[in-house]
Amino acid sequence: MRKPAARLHPAMSTPALSVLDLVPVRTGQTSAEAVGTSLALAQRADELGYRRYWFAEHHNMPAVASTTPPVLIAAAAARTRRIRVGSGGVMLPNHAPLIVAEQFAALEAIAPGRIDLGIGRAPGSDPVITQLLRQSGTAGDVERFPSHVQDIALMMQRDGATVRFTSGGEYSVRATPAASGAAEVWLLGSSDYSAQLAASLGLPYVFANHFSGHGLQRALDLYRSGFKASEWLDAPQTFLTANVVTAPTVEEAEARALPQLRAMARIRSGRPLTPLETVEQAQQGVRDADEVGSREQLDAAGAGWFVGAGPDVRASLAAFAAEHGVDEIMVSPVAGSFASEPTDAAPGRLQTLELLAG
Repeated sequence: MRKPAARLHPAMSTPALSVLDLVPVRTGQTSAEAVGTSLALAQRADELGYRRYWFAEHHNMPAVASTTPPVLIAAAAARTRRIRVGSGGVMLPNHAPLIVAEQFAALEAIAPGRIDLGIGRAPGSDPVITQLLRQSGTAGDVERFPSHVQDIALMMQRDGATVRFTSGGEYSVRATPAASGAAEVWLLGSSDYSAQLAASLGLPYVFANHFSGHGLQRALDLYRSGFKASEWLDAPQTFLTANVVTAPTVEEAEARALPQLRAMARIRSGRPLTPLETVEQAQQGVRDADEVGSREQLDAAGAGWFVGAGPDVRASLAAFAAEHGVDEIMVSPVAGSFASEPTDAAPGRLQTLELLAG
């Protein structure tokens, strides 16, 4: 885990804050409770002044309920007033581009000027689920990913996109009959490929630092140096994601980080996934020296995380933003729950957002 930085210097600018939500499901919690908790968190983030609230796409995971970002975005948009809501991201190979364009055109009509469409190229699940998601068509052709991204961006515009067929025919396609605006399209990734594609298309880009910090600076350099102005964007626009846990004390923050750390260790070691443990379950597992969560595994899983008391983590995030030349950090609030805390709330995640907001 990243060590807290020195207290924020007055001359150091404070980055805007946003939220990435995987809708975590803890032991004993229902999907309904997990979704309700995340929607309440989105409302609070809106009140606290956060810039964006994005939902990730993952499938068939016991600890993650964010399977359908457009549905969650619609619900969050209805419960908020100001904050931008979006996907972080829609895993495009799982979906037909026209369906994605139609969904996000409808969302833009529901909440004009507040919708972000973050697009990723990864499957968001295991190979079996990937096959199930793609069995009804050829949207999973990753070789066509760049053209699919462009098609979506154009189909959401008022004039739509012109689809050209191999036979030589053309067809005009609009995601909605009379668009007055369009969702803002972002490319997401953790590789050179996504950075270079975003640069060549002139789209904003987000490096998935919460998932893997490896290659961060190289990806940003490739994006910025290769950027070509487009109808979407005049200059490079990017921010970073980060796993964050804050609490009144360092001890509490480290305890609340433990369930998610052990979950990440399971993923890295290829072991079966479970609902998120409570803090007590995670602590017991560490004490018992079970097969998941050796000190080395936990340290590897938590490399680059921001865990500690609120003021120190805020300073660390500001230093991190300054180091990489961004003015926004999207935090994934990965604080776990104690067994005594209600399953229809997430005090640790809420506390993280409130302490970061100051």
